[in-house]
Amino acid sequence: MKMIIGLGNPGKQYASTRHNVGFQAIDLLAEQLNAPAMQTKFNGMITTVHVGTEKVMLVKPLTYMNLSGECVRPLLDYYEIDDDEIVVIYDDLDLAPGKLRLRAKGGAGGHNGMKSLIAHIGTNEFNRIRVGVGRPDGPISVADYVLSAFSKDEQPLIQKAVERSASACRAWLERPFLEIMNEYNGA
Repeated sequence: MKMIIGLGNPGKQYASTRHNVGFQAIDLLAEQLNAPAMQTKFNGMITTVHVGTEKVMLVKPLTYMNLSGECVRPLLDYYEIDDDEIVVIYDDLDLAPGKLRLRAKGGAGGHNGMKSLIAHIGTNEFNRIRVGVGRPDGPISVADYVLSAFSKDEQPLIQKAVERSASACRAWLERPFLEIMNEYNGA
């Protein structure tokens, strides 16, 4: 079984914010894979779908960003999913809006959702897709910035990045992550 986790915050007020690109990618994947409706389990919204011979769980933690690991760790334990069988999709301030960066391991880079995951999983060696949201211009705090909506100019870039994230995840269901990294990081 493989697990694809999109990080974000629950609630309509956060749906279109920079911090929720992970949720957006999971929603798109669920639609593309014709997944059953999501159900609330383990402090998350979860659905499971079969793709070929692969069983895939799509997860949106409902613990709010900073506590994402509290949802993911129990799921990994209960379903006996190895660390190398997960992909985490999340926003990244250090990448330009719409830019993707895939990695097989790495630090949290100041991202509280990733800090929580690394602490709860007990390793930083798991696959991730970072979706660039850029850094704030002017006197806005990082917290307010990631909880703000994308500008009109950024929206098409982010939509494309969400689509490419979903595409990379679908490709990962058939090929090794390293191969997918090389393909999507070079694009």
